[in-house]
Amino acid sequence: MRAEERSGWLLAAPYSAFLATFALYPIAFALVLVFLKWDLVTAPAFAGLDNVRLLAVDGRFWQAVVTMFVFLSIHIPLQIVTALGLALALNRPLALRAFWRAAFFLPVVISGAVVAILWSNLYATDVGLINHLLARFGVRPVSWLTDPVTAMPAIAVMVTWKNVGFYVIIYLAGLQYVPRSCQEAIEIEGATAWQRFRYLTLPSLLPQTLLVVTLSTINGFQLFIEPYVMTGGGPLRRTYSLVLYLYTNAFGYQKMGYAATIGVALALIIGVVVVLQRRLIGTADAQ
Repeated sequence: MRAEERSGWLLAAPYSAFLATFALYPIAFALVLVFLKWDLVTAPAFAGLDNVRLLAVDGRFWQAVVTMFVFLSIHIPLQIVTALGLALALNRPLALRAFWRAAFFLPVVISGAVVAILWSNLYATDVGLINHLLARFGVRPVSWLTDPVTAMPAIAVMVTWKNVGFYVIIYLAGLQYVPRSCQEAIEIEGATAWQRFRYLTLPSLLPQTLLVVTLSTINGFQLFIEPYVMTGGGPLRRTYSLVLYLYTNAFGYQKMGYAATIGVALALIIGVVVVLQRRLIGTADAQ
């Protein structure tokens, strides 16, 4: 082996060790746990495919899957529309534009637990600020987090607010690459503002939209802190996310093997959904 190759391997060794320790080993350990029964106290016992069979008939697991798709059906469109609208506004000449960009990004770096507690107070039925404002317009108080109909939409709005700054940056970066010559040409042709957005800006931002959809989907399936802090998975398990169900089985019931099975299933579901999304968006682009 040449000296250059040895130097390359030595330079890559720290990252390789980090990857093996914190990525490859946990994945392999989780896959092994799928075939075991382990309660963190007694020695692990081989269970074969018992955990997989239990997962297939577990009504609570499938209810959590449905709950996550309900959440994503609200969160992803809202995330795209909000982030794109704010990016278009912040891309214009604007007083204190740097300040507003930083302000919209600030919630991203705030602790999720802190944001969840803050929004729990805002959503409070009797003393919450949102219901207080609605009362001024003659609207009766809404049980945002205790009504099965409104609990998940309320959490979806909060998650969108917390993460929107990150996706605004993605769209702002994409707007910088919309060709200026094309903008001038379409303006000369007499296109309206909507036509310029529909036929130039929006198609140019398709790669960014695909990235926003993918990241929103992955992060959405990992929903945990918000329902854990705000609702505990209720009411009637309408906000019981997959990660919360995984956590409950692992550290509430000490079913580590079954929790690992849920985690592997979650990873497979995310992979399938993301692939389908990319194909659908790619097909829409081709048309």
